[in-house]
Amino acid sequence: MPLSPLKIATVKNQATQQSFERGEQYFSSGAVGEVTLRGQTLSAEVEGNSADLYRVTVTVDDGGVTAARCSCPYSFEGWCKHIVATLLLVVRQPGQVAERPSLDDLLKKLDLAQAKALIRHLVEADVELQESVDFFISLQQAKDTAPAKKGSKSGQRRTTVDASAFKRRIRHVAREVLHQVEEGWEEVWIEEEIQGVVDDALTFAERGDGYNAMVVLEGITEGYAEYADELNNYGLGPEDNGIDLDDAWAEAILCADLTDNEQLIWQEKLKALQDQLIGLPMALEALRQGWDYEPLVNVLRGHITEKGAWRGEAPSWADDFSLIRLKILAQQQRYEEYLYLAEAEGQTEQYLSMLGQLGRVDEAIIAAQEEMETLAEAKSLAEILREQGKWSEALAIAMQGLRLEREPYHSVSDFALWTSELAEELGDTTAALEARQIVFQERPSFQDYQRIELLAEESWPQVQEKLLTFLRGDRPYWADEARVDIFLHEGLLENAIAAVSPVLKHRSALVLRVMDAVVNSHSQWVINNAKAQADPIVSEGRSNHYRDAIEWLKRLKAAHRALDQETDWLRYRRQLADTHGRKRKLMELLQQARL
Repeated sequence: MPLSPLKIATVKNQATQQSFERGEQYFSSGAVGEVTLRGQTLSAEVEGNSADLYRVTVTVDDGGVTAARCSCPYSFEGWCKHIVATLLLVVRQPGQVAERPSLDDLLKKLDLAQAKALIRHLVEADVELQESVDFFISLQQAKDTAPAKKGSKSGQRRTTVDASAFKRRIRHVAREVLHQVEEGWEEVWIEEEIQGVVDDALTFAERGDGYNAMVVLEGITEGYAEYADELNNYGLGPEDNGIDLDDAWAEAILCADLTDNEQLIWQEKLKALQDQLIGLPMALEALRQGWDYEPLVNVLRGHITEKGAWRGEAPSWADDFSLIRLKILAQQQRYEEYLYLAEAEGQTEQYLSMLGQLGRVDEAIIAAQEEMETLAEAKSLAEILREQGKWSEALAIAMQGLRLEREPYHSVSDFALWTSELAEELGDTTAALEARQIVFQERPSFQDYQRIELLAEESWPQVQEKLLTFLRGDRPYWADEARVDIFLHEGLLENAIAAVSPVLKHRSALVLRVMDAVVNSHSQWVINNAKAQADPIVSEGRSNHYRDAIEWLKRLKAAHRALDQETDWLRYRRQLADTHGRKRKLMELLQQARL
């Protein structure tokens, strides 16, 4: 049962604070129905605010959660509250997870006749499923007959695959997406669906069969073009969704061995498709240049000039084009040509990574010192060096990368954590401390605060003051939990109160924690704010939030007790009963909580 890696911290990291808190409430209220594990897939039904049930599906492996989906309309950052509630049940009550046979295990029990009968039973009344079966079988048959040797021209066939199944698949996806949009769905999955079919087409190119990749892409593009205008009207065109047909076409063409006549035929086809859909500049240029373009030939021979692989000024998409060429050269194991092209086109990350993969570590390090400009370049090379057992060299490159000027809005915390852990393994506490502080400044956590204390040793007082000053400043909402954890740990109660005061209405679980910690020292603050939160819930009769009101009222009572104001609490309690006594659910909850 592959659930052991799943931790509460993982759930918190993948959800916003508000989603996590609401998920906690859903879990506590028993909103999660039976959770089933089949193989590596968890599924559950979770009650919503109304009578609706939402289906949660989570895929796991030995490393934890790989994917999580919910049928609710939530379309904001991170996991929704229903996913959070489901995973909280899995972590806290693993005995409640019902393990069932996986699909593979079930199918093993069937012989061929029974399997056919099952498919017929499931599919015969569903036209859409029949189309899916048709597409699957067409894809498998096409792949089974494709040449396996990558980069082989002589091995390419001219017996073309049937692209009609791919075309029908794209048309079906387009119709389904348009239906969903017209029905008011907030989120649709066109990119994922269509890109999956495009990736299927590129498997031909990756196996050395660029010609049939082009045939399949023609079907895909024609199917998409039929609905292009309607999709564009809803902002669902390829350029809006990261579906890059031009990239795919260019890769397929550069993997194909076309005759002069075939080049002319495909040029006309591409121009026609371009008129129907969107620009395909890379595809047309790939068809024109092939691999015999003189500037490219010179580069691949090691003759590099400032113009790179272009005769004139490089187009805006030149970087994407060079990456496609590099991918093909790597598949064909043409490594020296790869390095020449990467150098000529300024693809430093690819250049350094390939040197590392080839074991040319000294060259890679010298080149990195001279040419490395981005964290992405450092990350790629450092990870390769570590995989090759060059740990010290990997750490040096990683630290160099972390000290580079950072790109705005680009996260560095994951790589900084990777670097810090590597440094600790090598016994370099100075580097580990520097990298861990970078992690903390981007995503503060109590865990990293404690780790920094251990790494800082004698310098902890100075480092601590720096961290606390950082936390006292204006920080984004997702840092509030760490701020509260740390301030409470250090006994800085005023700072903890200040951290939650701006978010009283939205971060109830966090505020309640602070109230519990300061109920004796700042009782009046607890009274003022607990009452301010509970009263509107009760007065407005929001019965689905009465449990929230009870939590505030518990703190209100405790704060009155801390001030020896039991009489004031009793007076308030009688007023509640007199004013809201007809709210039966509220009265029952008050009695259950002994308030």
